[in-house]
Order: sequence, then C-alpha cells, then structure tokens
Amino acid sequence: MTTLEPVRWDLPGEDSAGTQPRFSIVVPAYNEAQFIENCLDSLLNQDFPGDVEIIVVDNNSTDGTADLARSKGVRVLHESQPGVCWARQCGTQAATGEIVISTDADTIFAPTWLSTIDRRFRENPERVAVAGPCNFVESPMWGRIYAWTLFHLVKLLSFVTGRVLYVTATNIAFRKSAWSGYDTFATQGGDELDLLRKLRARGPVTFDINNPVFTSSRRLYKGFAYNIVATFLFYYLLGYALNRITGRQVVGMAPAFRTKIRPAGRRRGMQVLVTAGVWLAVIAVVGGVGDLAIHIADRI
Repeated sequence: MTTLEPVRWDLPGEDSAGTQPRFSIVVPAYNEAQFIENCLDSLLNQDFPGDVEIIVVDNNSTDGTADLARSKGVRVLHESQPGVCWARQCGTQAATGEIVISTDADTIFAPTWLSTIDRRFRENPERVAVAGPCNFVESPMWGRIYAWTLFHLVKLLSFVTGRVLYVTATNIAFRKSAWSGYDTFATQGGDELDLLRKLRARGPVTFDINNPVFTSSRRLYKGFAYNIVATFLFYYLLGYALNRITGRQVVGMAPAFRTKIRPAGRRRGMQVLVTAGVWLAVIAVVGGVGDLAIHIADRI
C-alpha cells in the first residue's frame, strides 16, 4: 500500500469570505415521515454560526417524506435507484459544502453537534474525517449495552493502534475533496466499511466519543438473534464482502424497518445470555472483523 504524504486541507472561511458552505449534511430518506421533521428541526437548530446546506435524498418514498422535508426549507433530491449507498452517493455528489456529513433521517442531534465537528477539523488541518457514536433512543437493554461497548472499544482501539476500525454512517463528516465515491454495489457496509477504507487512505480519521447522535432503536426490536445473525453477519459483513468482490449485488438489501415492535416478554436468563452474546459480538467486530472483510475484498 502506498503511503501518502500528509496533506494540509484548505479551510475556506478561516481567512476568506467565500460563498461555499462549510458543511453539507446529507440525509437519505425512504418513507421517513414519522421521523424526518424531528431530524430536520434538530439540524436547523444547531449553534454553528457558519453556512450549512441540508440535503434530503428521497429514495422513492410513498408517505410524504419529500413534502415534509420541503416544508422545512431544505434542499430535496430524488434518487430512483433503491439503496442507501445510492442515496448517499446522490446527495454527496450534489453537495456544495467543503465538508460533507453523512447521517440518517431517524436521528436527532444536540445543538452543539455541528460546532463540535467543526472544531475537530480545525484542530488538525490534515484531518480528513471526524466520526462519532450513535446512541439508540428507547432501546432494549441489550441495545444500550451493544452501543456503549462498541463505540468505547472503537475509541480505545483507535487510541492504542492509531486506527479507527469502525464508523457509523449516521455520524461521520469528511472533506469532500478527500471523497472518491460510495460503492453503490454494496447494499450494506458501503457507507461505513468501504467509506472508512477510502478515507483512511487519504489522511487521518478521528473518532470523538463525546459527540454522539441519537437514533431510533426500531431496528433493534426485531430481536437480538435477528440483528446479530441476519443484519450483522449476513447482510452487513457477508453482503459487503461478496458484493465488493463480485462487483454486483449478490446479497440484496436488508428489509427496512419503519415500525417499532417491542418484544412480548422478557426473561432474566435470556437477558444474561443476550448481554454476554452482545459483548462477544462487539469485541469480534471492533477487534478486526470489519478490517478483515475489507482486507479480503481488497486481495481478491
């Protein structure tokens, strides 16, 4: 692998009065009428004083998502090709900001979120990306343990190794000049594993554990086993590796969850097993499973 010399990226706005927005926030949306208003309201109420462009990419919604977004005065694009990577690609290509932020429509943000990201970039002019954790709102117990453990291990291992091993697509900002496109053949993982792989080749990526976003836990209520076996192992890791290796969609998209169904009952013994399983699964992920999938795909 070729080692690139450190690059000092331009910081328009520090010493110029250009019209380019500092940030473009890209929000892919498929039937997100339940969440999109709260998401956009929290983005529109950031304390960051500079110019910000908000782009909602409607990915064939049928529930009025696009109209709700337009009512907030943000830029709305349409991407007819289904898939979150296609939607993020569409929005990022159209973005005019110096820094693009990837997030999701079922997510809300603290008022200081954007200004904190801005500060992290200005701390190091060579930095190409700033990532952070996501906290699940109204999550089952195992989901809270999962998120806390995952992102604290990411932070710990980045401190020990100097490498960020995982990012969530709902909380990552990157310089558009360092972006080379999403892998649109990747139904899952292309907006996280593949994006991270490409950004790390361009320069330093940092992980800020203290700047979370708050996202819906609807996907977790399908259950622990489904999320680990189907969502993570099959659709995410296996799907990413196979689709990247073959250059086509061998593994399709995971089903979209647009309603939250809580488990009918809970048992203490099952909670203990679930908790232990989550710890093992998270350790496996952060310990290098994501990097292994990238490594295999790159070598074949």
